[in-house]
Amino acid sequence: MNGTFLARISQYAEKMSEAELYLILYIRENLDTIPELSIVRLSEDANVSTATIVRTMKKLGYNGFTDFKIRLKDENDQNPNFSIIEQVDEEIKDAILKNEQEVMRTIEMLNSGLIEDIVQKILHSSRVILFARGFSELIAKEMEVKLQLLNKYAELHDDPNIIRTKSKRLEQGDLVIFVSLNGYTEELVDAARSCQQNETSTITLTCNKNSPLAALAELTLTGYKSETSYFPDYEVRSRLPLQVISRILLDAYAIRAGKS
Repeated sequence: MNGTFLARISQYAEKMSEAELYLILYIRENLDTIPELSIVRLSEDANVSTATIVRTMKKLGYNGFTDFKIRLKDENDQNPNFSIIEQVDEEIKDAILKNEQEVMRTIEMLNSGLIEDIVQKILHSSRVILFARGFSELIAKEMEVKLQLLNKYAELHDDPNIIRTKSKRLEQGDLVIFVSLNGYTEELVDAARSCQQNETSTITLTCNKNSPLAALAELTLTGYKSETSYFPDYEVRSRLPLQVISRILLDAYAIRAGKS
């Protein structure tokens, strides 16, 4: 669907409900304020539901309220009130690009031969023990469940004391997989040292190839971590690269396990 906002109204007005027509009238009368409004704020100001706003936009041929605002900006490029839309649009595009880069560059960094070596270690291990802390636990938990679904014994530990103790009491044939974004988590490094002393095989999934955890591991899969963080005051950086690595690794394992 093409055409200006006003042209679309003329074309599709007959298909609109009373609430939708009211919303369109409100937008037309308050056009200069629209760039500064979120869908929730417009809902409050116009006294209609967000569902009504989305439905109206789709009937007019827009993908949503933000898409509508971007198209309005193009129609009103001489109006300074609409410059904020371009700024917000670019910021969102930057956020999308950040995640795209983390995925693409992580995939580029992976080596199929190394993945095959790790898959073979998992196949021939008697047990897989996963150690992780913080948000990395979510990725390790997914790995644990998928391994169990493939009939591989797997257990996850995330408590610091249990990690340290468990790493000293592993059995012959065990394989330990560490999942850590920065590779500096103290209890994980301690556990890796214990594994090394006991000659227990270890794998590390990280985004820091120069970390102590990577140095202590037999094999390491490394992802790309963007320096940009939208939560700079908190240690909640994206684990997307680790998720990409773990999924590719488990997909590869599923392929090999199905053939063995």
